[in-house]
Amino acid sequence: MTSPPAPLFRVDRWQVWRVPSSLLGAMLAVELLAGALTFSDLVLRPDLDPATLGLLVTLAVAGVLHTEIVVGIERIRRYTADTHHVNLTSVWTLAAALLLPPALGAVVVVVVYTHLYWRVLRPVPLPDRRPAYREVYNASTVIVAVHGASAIVGATGPGGVYEGLPPVLGLVLALLVYTVVNTCLVLGAVAIVNPETRILQILFGGDELVLELATLCLGALTAVALLAVGPLAAVLAVPPIIVLHRTIQVRHLREKADLDAKTGLLNHSAWSVRSAHALQVAERERRQAALLILDLDHFKEINDTHGHLYGDQVLAATAQVLREELRDHDLVGRFGGEEFVVLLPRLSGHDGRDEVRQIAERLRARVSGRQTGPPDGAGPTNGSGSADGAAEGGPDPGRGGLGITVSIGGALFPADGTGTTALLEVADSALYAAKRAGRDSVRIGRQQFPAPERP
Repeated sequence: MTSPPAPLFRVDRWQVWRVPSSLLGAMLAVELLAGALTFSDLVLRPDLDPATLGLLVTLAVAGVLHTEIVVGIERIRRYTADTHHVNLTSVWTLAAALLLPPALGAVVVVVVYTHLYWRVLRPVPLPDRRPAYREVYNASTVIVAVHGASAIVGATGPGGVYEGLPPVLGLVLALLVYTVVNTCLVLGAVAIVNPETRILQILFGGDELVLELATLCLGALTAVALLAVGPLAAVLAVPPIIVLHRTIQVRHLREKADLDAKTGLLNHSAWSVRSAHALQVAERERRQAALLILDLDHFKEINDTHGHLYGDQVLAATAQVLREELRDHDLVGRFGGEEFVVLLPRLSGHDGRDEVRQIAERLRARVSGRQTGPPDGAGPTNGSGSADGAAEGGPDPGRGGLGITVSIGGALFPADGTGTTALLEVADSALYAAKRAGRDSVRIGRQQFPAPERP
């Protein structure tokens, strides 16, 4: 009895066929462009002198050794990081673009990315393993970027159209072209998959841009050192690369420590630190700010009736709503249980209290669905079942709300307090008033409660 063919040879089972047609067409176009550019350059430049061959071998071997040195760190980083991925192999691929004909630069890219996939990505067991077509596309974008940077080097070098330009300017232009081409192709694919992706936040929301620039500058310096010193100069680039890897790893661990595991929002401690700083800035700039506390109504009954896994899905879906509805600079955190907290550090209108009320009502309306229970298939789980959200019968904030309601209390800075503690006290009393009013409502500012009746 013959065994079934391996998935690699079952073309009909390749994961690439699950890609949306719009993205698949764009991916194939970029990959065909990379292949056509490489083939045409091979035809136009068939000669290969020993010095060029030595640079090709040096860069390919250096890229492979680089991956081997950091394979453990890289595997963790690529499978756990939620932010834009900084590709440190650019040190070698950019150097190849600056020193080699573009077809040979493409060879370096293929060697480095093939080894990277084989050592870092492929050992991860299915179904967690990232599909190979992603790395093929990533390598293709880099090959196109290599051709762009190589064209600038040729145009500004000896015999080029812009031969008179200073060498440093030509180097900067080549680096810029490499970065823009690669970044646009990658983020273009991201935008096709999810049109609502905030591209500017990916680029400027953290330290990614600085780390990318540091990597590319190291690649340019490596190219200069290889020309001036020889192949052994590649060794000098290894310690800075390891430092960059460690820097990214430390940053990633710090980010994970600041986040709530169930929702991905800031945890209590991280939110408190950042909100205190944001209020100091607001006070210095004489701006109004606001604080909101959101509490999911009857959340204990949701857990008791439908199970804790469904309750976790509700929390995650609520967090998704908050991320979608609020601005990038608003601070959103989970304070534990079913309670969320939001700091709005930049109110735009003159009537801050009315603006805060409108924001809170928008959040309440978006969270509060009109379903009386969980969708079909999300019944009692008794502690077992899937936790994949809407795809497995969980709440979907994009279809009629979450099937729950939320009460919101708010406080205005500086009218209701000048620190997070004072604002939290006022917002908490407003939340209590919203609960007393029947839940699924909003209250802003200090509240007057009736005195308790005497016996």
